[in-house]
Amino acid sequence: MAVEPDSADVRFPPPFVYVGALLLGLAAERFVTLPSFGIDRRLLVATGALLFVAGAAMMLAAAGLFRRMGTNVPPSQPTTLIATTGPYRWTRNPMYLGMALIYAGLAIGFDGPIAFALLPLVLIAIQTQVIAREERYLEAKFGEDYRRYKAEVRRWL
Repeated sequence: MAVEPDSADVRFPPPFVYVGALLLGLAAERFVTLPSFGIDRRLLVATGALLFVAGAAMMLAAAGLFRRMGTNVPPSQPTTLIATTGPYRWTRNPMYLGMALIYAGLAIGFDGPIAFALLPLVLIAIQTQVIAREERYLEAKFGEDYRRYKAEVRRWL
């Protein structure tokens, strides 16, 4: 992934972290005998589907807002504006939160407790390797406007 000089200097696509960990966890389910969540399959699928749809809706709303504003979605490209409307009124990271909900929905829907257990590690990686870089970049680029937004809106929820 090519990284623009005027960017958060994120060197890998964040969705790959979520997908890679999810696939690793689901693959481990085939080789490690652990109890499942122990919940009726229909409830697992329904819960997973609900989380998946909520996450996808949040991601699509955030990405759509970026496109309408004329700013870039990938953190490897320049940010031209700070989004503060739509899902950005409640969380500074709706795309990463949406990906986490999709991940959780798939892990639950596929009855994958190992995959689900890996989610906190994914969130730590996203927090330290992506969000921290983005926040430093946005603060350097937008200064007081970003600091004010950061003080008003929580990072996750």
